[in-house]
Amino acid sequence: MVQLQQPSQPAVIYPDSDGKPMADNTKQFRWIVVIQQNLEWLFADNPNVFVAGDLLWYPVEGDNKRRAAPDVMVVLGRPKGDRGSYKQWEEENLPPQVVFEILSPGNTKGEMNRKLLFYDRFGVDEYYVYDPDKNELSGWLRREGFLDLIEPMANWVSPLLQIRFDLSTDELQIFRPDGQRFLSYVEIAQRAEEERQRAEEERQRAEEERQRAEEERQRAEEERQRAEEERQRAEEERQRAETECQRAEQAEARAKLLAERLREMGIDPDQL
Repeated sequence: MVQLQQPSQPAVIYPDSDGKPMADNTKQFRWIVVIQQNLEWLFADNPNVFVAGDLLWYPVEGDNKRRAAPDVMVVLGRPKGDRGSYKQWEEENLPPQVVFEILSPGNTKGEMNRKLLFYDRFGVDEYYVYDPDKNELSGWLRREGFLDLIEPMANWVSPLLQIRFDLSTDELQIFRPDGQRFLSYVEIAQRAEEERQRAEEERQRAEEERQRAEEERQRAEEERQRAEEERQRAEEERQRAETECQRAEQAEARAKLLAERLREMGIDPDQL
C-alpha cells in the first residue's frame, strides 16, 4: 500500500517592516527619539534591558499577522542587541513590559483602541500614550490581570522604570530617578559643549595658576639668590674688615717693636 506524504508547510516569514512610516510628522518623531534614547541612556549600564523604537513585535509563533510596532518599548530581562523584529518566543517568551505611543493627527480612535486591546491581551504591564499637540498624557497599568486606566497622571511615577511624568508646563517633561530631565539630542549636545567649554576654562585657569606659581617660584628663587649674594658680599666685607684690622694690628706691633729697638739704641722715638 502506497502512503502519501503530507506536503511540508512553508516556513512562516516575519517581515521586519510593516510598510508604515515611523512617524507622521517631526513633532511625533522628536518625541519618539527623545523617549527611546533617554531610556537607552537610563539603562545603559544594565545589559539585560532592551529598548527599541518602531520595532515590530510578534507575540505568537506561526502568526505573522498578529503584530504591533510600538513607538517605544522596553523589555526588562532581555539582552541589548540589534534585532530585525521582536519575536517573543525567541526571547524567553517575555513581552515588552512598558510601551509608549506618541499620537499624531493620523491616529484614529479605533486604531488606538485596537492597540490598547493588543497590549492588554499580550502582557504589557504599563502603557502610555502622549498627545504632543494637546499636551495630554494617558496611562494604563496592569492590575488584577488587565490594563487599568491610571488617574491622575500628573507626577505619576512608572513602577517599572521609576521615571516621573510632569504635565505642569506647556510640554510633557519626564524625569529620571535621579531627578534629571529627559533631554533632546540638541540639549544633550549643548550641555556637552557647555561642559567642554567649562572644562577648557578650568584647564586654562589651572594653567594660569601653574604659570603664576612658576613665576612666584622663580621670583622666590631670584630673591634667594639675591639674599645669598648679599650674604656673600657681607661675608667678603667682614673678611676684608678683618684683614684690614689684622694689618693694622700687625703695623702697630711693628711700630712698637721699632720704638723699643730705638730706645735700646738710646734714641727717643717720640723725638723723631
